[in-house]
Amino acid sequence: MKLKSLFITILSVGILCSCALRKPTIVQYEPITPYKFVYIPHTNDLSSSAGGTFGSQYGIYGYNISKSINPKDVISGYLMKQGFVILPEIRPERLKETIIVNYGETGRRSLNLGYTIEITLQFISAHDHKVLCTCTAEGQGSTEADDIREAITRALNGLFSANNN
Repeated sequence: MKLKSLFITILSVGILCSCALRKPTIVQYEPITPYKFVYIPHTNDLSSSAGGTFGSQYGIYGYNISKSINPKDVISGYLMKQGFVILPEIRPERLKETIIVNYGETGRRSLNLGYTIEITLQFISAHDHKVLCTCTAEGQGSTEADDIREAITRALNGLFSANNN
């Protein structure tokens, strides 16, 4: 009986661990706190959908969920809440106070219940183009748009919780 319980416990832990998102990775070379302005280059909209069908004795039913996301909008909103001013273009008179934030999708990983999307954000000084920090995180939701939104939020939460410590 004990052997059976131990086996079930080990199996359960293995399944749960394989479904877990990795902890965000923050590599900080210099603090971003002295900066006031942010420029984010254009990113393209991503549209994704999820759906399914099911049947019963009364008929066949289906559903479809469509979502879209622009990573720049999610990053801008988060940074505005942190007190940064988002600039529509890089201004020469504000170079020393401006950060450029680059976004990239850096991978996918299969899990038991689907997959995750990994993104990386790169924060660069507009003045001398030094990398200030990079943030990498995974996200998983019902659509790719949800995956990306969650990954961006987790990356930025990781960065700002690291800066508050």
